[in-house]
Amino acid sequence: MENKYILALDQGTTSSRAILFNQAGDIISMAQKEFKQIYPQPGWVEHDALEIWVGQSTVAHEAITRANIDSTQIAGIGITNQRETTVVWNRETGLPVYNAIVWQDRRTAHYCDEIKAQGLEASIRSKTGLPVDAYFSGSKIKWILDNVEGARELANAGKLAFGTIDSWLIWNYTHGEVHVTDVSNASRTMLFNIQTLTWDKDLLELMDIPASILPEVRSSSEIYGYTHESMLGSRVPLSGIAGDQQAALFGQQCTRPGMVKNTYGTGCFMMMNTGVTPIISKNNLLTTIAWQIGDRVEYALEGSIFIGGAVVQWLRDGLGMISKSSEVNELAGQVKDSDGVYLVPAFAGLGAPHWNQDARGSLFGATLGTKSAHIARAALDSIAYQTADVLKAMEADAGISIPELRVDGGASVNPLLMQFQADILGTDVIRPKITETTALGAAYLAGLAVGYWKSIEDVQSQWQLDKRFSSQMSAEGSGKLLKGWHRAVEATKTWANHEAD
Repeated sequence: MENKYILALDQGTTSSRAILFNQAGDIISMAQKEFKQIYPQPGWVEHDALEIWVGQSTVAHEAITRANIDSTQIAGIGITNQRETTVVWNRETGLPVYNAIVWQDRRTAHYCDEIKAQGLEASIRSKTGLPVDAYFSGSKIKWILDNVEGARELANAGKLAFGTIDSWLIWNYTHGEVHVTDVSNASRTMLFNIQTLTWDKDLLELMDIPASILPEVRSSSEIYGYTHESMLGSRVPLSGIAGDQQAALFGQQCTRPGMVKNTYGTGCFMMMNTGVTPIISKNNLLTTIAWQIGDRVEYALEGSIFIGGAVVQWLRDGLGMISKSSEVNELAGQVKDSDGVYLVPAFAGLGAPHWNQDARGSLFGATLGTKSAHIARAALDSIAYQTADVLKAMEADAGISIPELRVDGGASVNPLLMQFQADILGTDVIRPKITETTALGAAYLAGLAVGYWKSIEDVQSQWQLDKRFSSQMSAEGSGKLLKGWHRAVEATKTWANHEAD
């Protein structure tokens, strides 16, 4: 495959990117374009699906042009995407009937509460691996069919199509010839049975969603179709799909059960490969499909932390302690530790494994001797403490001890945070050389399908260590700190419960 490349399309929540990789897994070129966030009402979040399509196709062209190649040199295209975000479009016109409803959107929360009140959550979780929540696609589809004029009638006549962003991009790249998704994206809809690997008739009936609207569910690594010649100038195989966090898990080469990655972004997303058997969490984690290659389906446990790197933005924008996010390391490094100060950054409630939507940010242990450096240190520490809570929940669900944590995302470049993370976990924290793991995962899945890489072992050999952080703290020391953290979290919950009353 000399002079051939893989194009990864990374369609995120705030921007669309295209990255061209060579056979060594190196980045050859990259292009990125942000798009508009639409907030029609408090709690509602939308995107213009046409703007996403135009932006994504534009950056694909830019990446190819910057590399000075033509489309005949692209061996395959891999797509990774913001998950759960819901597009419904007219099959005849190709136009969306409404804006894309984004994963963050909460407009269907009341409807989800009604489902829970009917006592259906346990059966839905056993089928889908998910709690009943507005986060997932199912209730968003129902809202569009119920609230957009004429949508229900068109859907019943078989004239509408639903897709997550991967489906929408492939539909457009193939000029409407292919309507598919992969198992990883299907598993985030709250409509897909992860045991039988089929759309669940009972859930479709519950939400009054006609099956004709749904995409065909395929594996994460196969040729789904080819781009229309008018798109890139030649027919290029569309050959890999995975939701963004699953793609990052694959890009980090967490391909064996018990391997875990944590992405440190605005929030944090931790995922553990659990192998070929789904583990239904007893500790408030999500059970999801990681990927399917050939006939082999692998599953994962996932924990979401709402406030990760965003706590540093709060220090900058809310408190004015720093003028740039990069300054947090210098400020926090002025003290050897937080001196007993704990910050619980529950600015948007607490995520996994606590799931308390009423909790709010709290600061404990401050004295007259507390300086801004101590608060900055406590803010960084809070990211590590929250990660430890999710990791311990994963260990409990999986019944194993996790030997290492692979990390990526913006905050993973912070040496102070990564060292404290290793200290508090008593586990090695490992950062790879290429941190564009989401796009790389999509590229690997696409490349495997077209023979660009011969096997998973072939791509595993490309993973390169940048830095290993090993614990420098005694178990007694980390245990004492974690005890203080859990005390602070419980106090935060207690305050929230009194407020709710």
